[in-house]
Amino acid sequence: MRLKLTIAYDGRPFEGWQAQAGGNTVQDLLREALTATAKEPVRPIGSGRTDAGVHALAQVAHFDAPDHLTLNPYNWVPALNTKLPASIRVLACEEVAADFHARFSATGKTYRYDLCTDPVLSPFKAGLAWHLPRQLDADVLAQALQLFRGRHDFQGFAANRGNEAPDTDWSRTIHAADLETLPDGYRITFHGDGFLYKMVRLLTGGAVHAAQGRIRLDDLARLLDQPTGLPHGKSPVCAPADGLYLQEVFY
Repeated sequence: MRLKLTIAYDGRPFEGWQAQAGGNTVQDLLREALTATAKEPVRPIGSGRTDAGVHALAQVAHFDAPDHLTLNPYNWVPALNTKLPASIRVLACEEVAADFHARFSATGKTYRYDLCTDPVLSPFKAGLAWHLPRQLDADVLAQALQLFRGRHDFQGFAANRGNEAPDTDWSRTIHAADLETLPDGYRITFHGDGFLYKMVRLLTGGAVHAAQGRIRLDDLARLLDQPTGLPHGKSPVCAPADGLYLQEVFY
């Protein structure tokens, strides 16, 4: 039986999603909980990586339950949550088709990024929002975000993992890049068909830089769709992990 998990986590205590030798990642801890429940090794596959400190409201993973287990999907939720730290919660578990894949079956994702513009960052927001007490222009921020809409080559807004190839596809489609006013700042929401490594953080950093008057909007726009075969300019700043949340994965 293939099962799909929906998982929320506070990313602050962890070194991201992806399993590492040190073991302090969300995937590592979820694998330990699954293995302890199944009494044999079980490896969860996630919809994608989140960096150290990045949060998730609804990360998705799948795993194949051992044939000998009679546990129904609903009962996997409490069984796993009793073995996970309080900063990781399995929200739902459901049976899916045998060919479902948390990563390759996904058709899109929504990320949000929270900005706090209060003069003093509340200790209850530490690690949960990017603190920007320096004045920024919300109109320019909204204009910068609209530059990213549509299908573009986003190499100028992607970090390198080290496994890039000449034929790497840097094109992605951003369906929405919206700005919402919050009592203590702003929320940016990106919805797209997929995202490159650190793309949301580099998009956010570039847009904030423009809103602070540190880069012109036309210079920011020139970082999109740069000619192939030439050195690529990059977004002027990568926003910190603090304010980034994986909000939803679509299938």
